[in-house]
Amino acid sequence: MKKLVSLVLTVAFAVSACFSLSGCSQQPAATTGSTDKNTETTAGSKETDETKPAASFKVGAIYINSQNDTSGYTFAHHKGITEAMKQVGLDPAKDLYIVDNVPEDDEKVKQAIDQLAGDGCNIIFGISFGYINAMNEKATEYPDIIFSHATGYMSNDKNFNNYFGRIYQARYLAGIAAGYKSLATKNDNIGYVSAWGTEYAETCSGINGFALGARSVNPNAKIYVYEISTWGDQEKERQAAQVLIDTYKCGVIGQHCDSAQPQIVANEKGVFGCGYNSDMTAEAPKAHLCAAIWNWSAYYATAMQAAMTDKDSFMSKVGNYYQGLNAGLVDVSPLSENCEPETADAIKIAKDLMVSGTWDVFSGVKLSFSGKAGAVTAEQKSDALKTNKGEEKVPAGGASVGDDVIQGSMNYYVEGVTQVN
Repeated sequence: MKKLVSLVLTVAFAVSACFSLSGCSQQPAATTGSTDKNTETTAGSKETDETKPAASFKVGAIYINSQNDTSGYTFAHHKGITEAMKQVGLDPAKDLYIVDNVPEDDEKVKQAIDQLAGDGCNIIFGISFGYINAMNEKATEYPDIIFSHATGYMSNDKNFNNYFGRIYQARYLAGIAAGYKSLATKNDNIGYVSAWGTEYAETCSGINGFALGARSVNPNAKIYVYEISTWGDQEKERQAAQVLIDTYKCGVIGQHCDSAQPQIVANEKGVFGCGYNSDMTAEAPKAHLCAAIWNWSAYYATAMQAAMTDKDSFMSKVGNYYQGLNAGLVDVSPLSENCEPETADAIKIAKDLMVSGTWDVFSGVKLSFSGKAGAVTAEQKSDALKTNKGEEKVPAGGASVGDDVIQGSMNYYVEGVTQVN
């Protein structure tokens, strides 16, 4: 941690940052760490990271929304962090320090980091893409703290990494559920509320994965994407879902946005939907099929254990983390009773192929499902991966596009996808 003139100044700065930061957590005892400094290692201590007891290890987290959310993006991260802490012997009630409701504003993020540094955090997780520049800068300022950033691409070789996963695999599985429902309802139109479109490979690859999953069941499926141009705005999420249902007559609503609002609208309108980040069946009991979900504890436990053991080897042991179904980082939520009977069989087939590494989504081999529940089969067809404008990206039978494309440069929609705004 950056050496300050004295411990008194550290405390004063942290308190000042808290009052100046609009998203500062009030640290409820059930979810955030104690402000008691008696357990902190002082500048003159000889204690090392390898001998440091778990009780003195502090985890910091910066959230885009509230730690008290009951579903969605921040909820999934908070759940993953608290579960991981228990796995590695930490107590979220006293070892976790949170600053929530922090917008993607560099100065606000820097203030949050300074506050957590003042609290004595050994590792700081920033869960939103727009935190990237502030975390990159502060990693240099605080070389003794591990900085770990979700969904980004920046890192250094000492104390700053990024982490994400193959969520497109889970979206493909959710797309299968949407495809079966579109067949059952005889409505080929499927809507998709997305924070962004082709501007970010993260959203673009997710949309494409979902579309390819839906069309593996229903080749006539049409995916209509409504881009809201923000990661999280519940009113815009509602409005987009309403437009997709009312104007484009979509019978299933998928999403890449933070809250359950698209699923709630689907429930209100009598259609169906596939959520994101967490199981949204409780919010939309008559509509929700399944959700592409994150099991963030798979990463958080790995990161915390490495930082607790030897922070100096964190980057060599953990590095920039990118895993998928095979590591349990992504999955689909339990299928609801709203799903068609064949859905579970088809999802299992596709999931097994991806976990084994014998097939992946963006290749020149496409799956085609047929058969009734209990006898579902998947034919693997050599078929070029093409954009919705007919441009060939992978020849028939070709291997999947590389991770650098999926993570960084995928800026095209596949066949069957149309952006409507």
